[in-house]
Amino acid sequence: MKVELLAYTPDADRICAAAAHSCYSEKPSKEIMNDIDPEKTLSRVVGMGHHSVIEHASFTFSVEGVSRALTHQLVRHRVASFSQQSQRYVSIDKPTYVVPHSIEADPKLLKVYKEAMDTAWEAYGKLAEKVPAEDARYVLPNGCTTNITITMNARELLHFFELRCCNRAQWEIREMADMMLALCMEVSPTIFKSAGAPCIKGPCPEGKMTCGSPRRSKKA
Repeated sequence: MKVELLAYTPDADRICAAAAHSCYSEKPSKEIMNDIDPEKTLSRVVGMGHHSVIEHASFTFSVEGVSRALTHQLVRHRVASFSQQSQRYVSIDKPTYVVPHSIEADPKLLKVYKEAMDTAWEAYGKLAEKVPAEDARYVLPNGCTTNITITMNARELLHFFELRCCNRAQWEIREMADMMLALCMEVSPTIFKSAGAPCIKGPCPEGKMTCGSPRRSKKA
């Protein structure tokens, strides 16, 4: 898996803070940009639950080598934009797939897994010789790798990190979320200061399903 921050709103902390401050000022945001303390302003406003102000910041990521199982979960986050590699127009000639850690750790299970993947790609190759790729792709597995471009505003990212940085999130999308959060914290440390699983700043919302082990992104 490879995650790269392609583009983001420059000086997002200050822009969002100025937007928040302008709601209570006679001056427009452009005139108060340099006279405010972004951390103080955003900590107060966002802490009160007024998250609309951080929608002014946007972040675009390039993600490579993740599974279709991951992207099926990812696109449930509807306040976002996605552009995914097409299996209709991109020929999947070589077996490229994600191996779950639990399978990778067991040589016997890994052998079974690889044999299944080899069989799927062999079938795909034979079908692709006779039918369009859009039909041959039906035999490809959830583990098949793909590339995807993701754009979210900061408000949706906070929600995304709450759900996907949690220990109870599926392992692959959690690893991706951790990497995305680390990148966001580098460029917007104020907005994402308390980002991550809910348990790092309060009680776990999972109730009886809690893992009992509060966490923060390993790279944060």
